[in-house]
Amino acid sequence: MTKLEEVQRLLSGMDRAEKAQVLRWVVQDLTEVLPGVESTEGVCGGEPCIARTRIPVWVLVQARRLGVSDAELLGWYPTLRAEDLAHAWDYYRAHSAEIDEQIRRNEGA
Repeated sequence: MTKLEEVQRLLSGMDRAEKAQVLRWVVQDLTEVLPGVESTEGVCGGEPCIARTRIPVWVLVQARRLGVSDAELLGWYPTLRAEDLAHAWDYYRAHSAEIDEQIRRNEGA
């Protein structure tokens, strides 16, 4: 059985959510860019923000560290969706040193 045949066999046994996660992994691997997070020169100092917003990832990560729940964040930022928070947490896992430095710089710690 080839690798592609094995992947096809595995996919046929997955539900939609599992397939969506596999697709995110493949896209990330191919592009080395995490979906839902953008860094734009001149917007929030070029820091990575949630797409369609000016909410920096470091702000969300720091809030979470301080004990703010995802539900609270969604209430505080009505334009955010649960999937946006998932993108922020994925971005942090992949770029923790960058985000930690932004927290230190912006929080003055």
